[in-house]
Amino acid sequence: MAVMLEIEDLDVHYGGIHALRGVSLKVEAGEIVTLIGANGAGKTTTLRAISGLVKPTRGRVRFAGATIAGFEPKPPKEPGGPSPGDREIHVPPHLIVGRGLVHAPEGRGIFSNMTVDENLEMGAFMRADRAGIVKDKEYALSLFPRIRERLRQTAGTLSGGEQQMLSIARALMSRPKLLLLDEPSLGLAPQVVALIFKIVRTIAAQGTTILLVEQNAHMALGVAGRAYVLEVGEIVLEGPAKQLASDDKIRKAYLGIHD
Repeated sequence: MAVMLEIEDLDVHYGGIHALRGVSLKVEAGEIVTLIGANGAGKTTTLRAISGLVKPTRGRVRFAGATIAGFEPKPPKEPGGPSPGDREIHVPPHLIVGRGLVHAPEGRGIFSNMTVDENLEMGAFMRADRAGIVKDKEYALSLFPRIRERLRQTAGTLSGGEQQMLSIARALMSRPKLLLLDEPSLGLAPQVVALIFKIVRTIAAQGTTILLVEQNAHMALGVAGRAYVLEVGEIVLEGPAKQLASDDKIRKAYLGIHD
């Protein structure tokens, strides 16, 4: 499979706080990859660096073969000559969306004063293909029939589960090649979480690659093919999701299983 996303040796600082330290990971086309870890581990910061919302202080992010954030060596002036130093690259978030990398943020980030339908239309703000937009809206609503019933309702009046459904549906309106999902189960009842993860599987089966950040390690490892574990800004484990789910350290620290 082709590598769709590659993060290489990424550092991120918030002032004096070193939030990410040498983070490297990759996502291949067609995969669901999950990034798990405790609160404050740096999971959301990783997604924000990928989507252009924060600037790395070292390393780089490559999407579809092109660097979209971070630093790249400048080409030497002469063949075999020294490089004059790294150049910083920062593709603005809206242009990253236009390339097919779409972020559904933690806390849903919906426009609460707009209707559900207006929120969906905002998801397609970079597009001009009206027929395609209509088709994609129908696809999103087929995944979330509860949202279809509330198209004219103000988004802020939806339940927490419905707001999460709307957040994902709106992200799909940008026709993502790679979808970043940040804590889609946060604050939701177990039956709603099960529904959300069932839909995540469906979206992936339809050809959308997914990088999932999730505190519910049991659900995340159940849906993903590969996984990374982030602790205090560093990747400490990686491998097939099923393998990590049976790892004693993961079982005790994240799944609450003590043999």
